[in-house]
Amino acid sequence: MKDKEIQGLDLMSDLQISIKQMSLSLKSLRKTGSIYYQAEHDYKVKVHEVVLRMKDEGQPATLINLLVYGEKEVAKLRLARDLAKTLYEANQESINVLKLQSRLLDNQIKREWGSGE
Repeated sequence: MKDKEIQGLDLMSDLQISIKQMSLSLKSLRKTGSIYYQAEHDYKVKVHEVVLRMKDEGQPATLINLLVYGEKEVAKLRLARDLAKTLYEANQESINVLKLQSRLLDNQIKREWGSGE
């Protein structure tokens, strides 16, 4: 087998691996997305609950917006939401990198096999 053919097979193998990794990352994105949006939901519900409780307790409306984020449960849920968001966004970026890698490999394959040498 010629060196060009071997290199072409290696490129095809690399492209297939990249596509497989992208497929796995997409499955992971669904999971991290669900976790993120559930964490967002839980956080917003807790903020709403605490704001209503503070209003019932007679807390001045001008202070509620500042105080609510210092509540332990709200802060914990906000952290969970932010961590989930970071994982979700990292997963999205990983997919973008894999797409770029796949395009680069595809272009290299086209250059090497389409050159007619």
